[in-house]
Amino acid sequence: MDYTAEVQTKLAQLRALMAEKKLDAIWLRSVNNVAWITGGIDAAVNMADTEGVVTVVVTADKAQILASTIEGPRVSKGDGAEARGFEVLSPLWAQAAGFNMGTALGADLATEGAVNLGREIALLRSRLQPVEVERFRALGRACAGAMEAAIGRVHPGMTEYEIAGALANETFARGVTPIVNLIATDERIFNFRHPLPTSKVMDRYAMLVLCGRKEGLVCSVTRLVHFGELPDELRTKINACAIIDAKVNLGSKPGKTLGEMFDLITAAYAEVGFAGEWQLHHQGGTAGYGAREFLAVPGETAALDTNMVCAWNPSITGVKVEDSILITPDGPEVLTEIAGWPTVAVEVDGATLARPVIKEVM
Repeated sequence: MDYTAEVQTKLAQLRALMAEKKLDAIWLRSVNNVAWITGGIDAAVNMADTEGVVTVVVTADKAQILASTIEGPRVSKGDGAEARGFEVLSPLWAQAAGFNMGTALGADLATEGAVNLGREIALLRSRLQPVEVERFRALGRACAGAMEAAIGRVHPGMTEYEIAGALANETFARGVTPIVNLIATDERIFNFRHPLPTSKVMDRYAMLVLCGRKEGLVCSVTRLVHFGELPDELRTKINACAIIDAKVNLGSKPGKTLGEMFDLITAAYAEVGFAGEWQLHHQGGTAGYGAREFLAVPGETAALDTNMVCAWNPSITGVKVEDSILITPDGPEVLTEIAGWPTVAVEVDGATLARPVIKEVM
């Protein structure tokens, strides 16, 4: 793949930011931003790391990658960093290495003596280039496929660890890293919004949550499966949650701020009779090189735009709906749709969107 145009466009964006802020250099250290600027090079050996084992310094005339003798061969030979437009510096792993960054420095993480540009850079990387949109579409299909296959392996008597193992297996098998893998069964779905898997044995009901990362992009999807007839309480709640989700997805339009989206989604909770439930978990927001780039919170001024991805995740105690969507001029494009999954069609202001509900296995 030719990364030249993509990388040069992003370097130009950073250099414009440097000029605006009167800086000599920008130092990118976060996993998200290294992946963004390089066209997808993975700087996370430990998938839990925020700061990468590879960092990037951009000046007015250079783009340099600092990768120690441990990482240098992978970045150069494996990822072809030089062909992407970067000079790779590989100091000995045991030595401190420095860049000639100049006196006025900007950085994406809090750094002594540097201007913190974390928000500005997150806004830049949230607006995907066409090549990134195509990568995200492929990632969405892979995450949806992994979720569908994993749920096909779920059955009563499995532990949550075993379900998490099935989801991780199906995700890795598709070339995607499961950076978030949350599993709850039965009563734990009602008790915990972020359920890390445990040794609990499943009886009838399971929730699987996946955030999958590939080439730096992160895609989110949740699905629920119930063995036996669905109780009326769950059916009422999932239908209400699907209405909320349809409203926020159909309302995701260019120019809308995330503060406005917060108002929209909290009003939707009230309209379906679950006014207080939004207080128990964030409602999602924009996605891209982070599972969430910006959350929908009161007063947030970051605005939606075409070719941005959103991952909304409304939840009512015991149920949740979550897909990743692309904002297009024609409305939301669901990137993690699972063909044949049970849905309800929700109409909002003349537009209709099918939203997933709980799969019943009889």
